[in-house]
Amino acid sequence: MPASKYDCIVIGSGPGGYVAAIRAAQLGMKTAVVEKGSVGGRCLNEACIPAKAILRVADVYAEVTDAESFGITASGVEFDFGGAVRHRDRVIKTLTGGVAMLFEKNGIDLIDGFGSVTDDANVKVGGSFDGSEIEADTVVLACGSVPRPVAGLQFGGRIRDTAATWLADEQPKRLAVIGAGASGTEVASAFGRLGTEVLLLEALDQIVPLEDVDIARACAREIAKQNVQVVTGADVQSVEDTGESVRITMGDETHEVDLVCIAAGRGADVEGLGLEDAGVKVGERGLIEVDGAMRTSLEGVYAIGDIVPGPALAHKASDEGVIAVEDAAGLETHRIDYPFVPRVTFCMPQIASFGLTEAQAREAGHEVVVGKVPMGAVGAPTVYGERGGMIKLVGDKRYGELLGGHIVSAKAADLIQELVVAHDLEGGYAEVARSIHPHPAFAEAVLEAARATDGWLIHG
Repeated sequence: MPASKYDCIVIGSGPGGYVAAIRAAQLGMKTAVVEKGSVGGRCLNEACIPAKAILRVADVYAEVTDAESFGITASGVEFDFGGAVRHRDRVIKTLTGGVAMLFEKNGIDLIDGFGSVTDDANVKVGGSFDGSEIEADTVVLACGSVPRPVAGLQFGGRIRDTAATWLADEQPKRLAVIGAGASGTEVASAFGRLGTEVLLLEALDQIVPLEDVDIARACAREIAKQNVQVVTGADVQSVEDTGESVRITMGDETHEVDLVCIAAGRGADVEGLGLEDAGVKVGERGLIEVDGAMRTSLEGVYAIGDIVPGPALAHKASDEGVIAVEDAAGLETHRIDYPFVPRVTFCMPQIASFGLTEAQAREAGHEVVVGKVPMGAVGAPTVYGERGGMIKLVGDKRYGELLGGHIVSAKAADLIQELVVAHDLEGGYAEVARSIHPHPAFAEAVLEAARATDGWLIHG
């Protein structure tokens, strides 16, 4: 049974919630986590981690089937989706078990049930402890998000959200993905490379619409090589689940697929939290209003992650969790500069970016300078057979400031971090351009992009 009082109670055990709880315990707070589902939240059980597990399977399969270009003949290569499912499930079990172990190691109580906040900043727990109220000095709301259907559709049958797609036990022969943002593009890249015929539909004029236009175009060229038909400006007029297949009508065209994955948006999971009764202010799009320390309008209650403004990213939620509990402990905290939080799409090649796109920088009135380098300009991508993609830096010419970094490449998720750190330490593109990089390494493309921005590109 849970205690009657805690210094800190976190509602939700995803990457924001469990990190907040561990940091609170490290700071000497008696801490509990209330979780209505599985430990690790949706990210570890349904979204980020299952997605990356299947994407890794696609990476390995592509490497094996392309091995001949390296002089390696692998005969009789077959793909077993059941094996991919077993890998996915092992990964989920390992990582969620790790979170549970960290709770135990840090003396954190895990309470099974649905948590809600009261007007006196305590927590009421339903489920196993129906209606029990637990006193708390600090409450952190970390409830994540839920999928939203589009075009009047409902999830069920052959129409699924991304979680149901990643957690499927059978591979569809034909798959339509509605929405080509990060999540939809990842689904298309994974299943396409594993042999599924994929139709990727995006209503806007580019896939990954939040990315710089040059990066989106480079990504689209690579995705189209992966058994994926990319349709931008898609006007989906009807989607009909016949029970045997799904018919999609777009203008004069009708496409028939086995499954439809809707990857067109998510909303804050705040239903049942008791926000209105507790006096917690909610703003646009149903997101909870917070200040730079993640404080809500109700004293002692904090909110983090997908239920507050800012990019819906696991690592952003984790940092917010640290900020919230450190503020509650009386420590000095930092306000997140949200445009400069790195974001990654784990398709192949990966997309990674932070800061302003070229268009955004011009709209903001900067004296813009741009450096662009194809990955094939340096040695390592050629050695590894990963020449596809490019790096683009956006800077302010007057001050040498690094305004944005945009990468589409193998290893992009790792390459972006150098630029993030340079920006955080108030370094500019000129400093990156004069920092010695190892050879041969993918990071040399970052170096060359910085040199291009500074006006003295060597390899290119």
